Amino acid sequence: MEAALKAIAAPRRRQILTLVREDELSAGEIASHFDVTRPAVSQHLNVLKEAGLVSERRNGTRRLYRARPEGLAELKDFLEEFWDIRLETL
Repeated sequence: MEAALKAIAAPRRRQILTLVREDELSAGEIASHFDVTRPAVSQHLNVLKEAGLVSERRNGTRRLYRARPEGLAELKDFLEEFWDIRLETL
């Protein structure tokens, strides 16, 4: 869980997650949405992959990335615990 929280702490990685939430995209396609280099996007993708928030699939020579619903559900469940606690204190 700690890796996932650290991964989403960076605004750029949250933006990448939003892009790959519905669509499977290559690192180049993701990079085209930002004013950063493809290697920088690849580093962000590696952090997201290691945190279990993004999956990678090879299609020929391309690597395609998509958000992992399982990883996001785990994170959502964890964060919802805090929301419930806060609501109870109101």
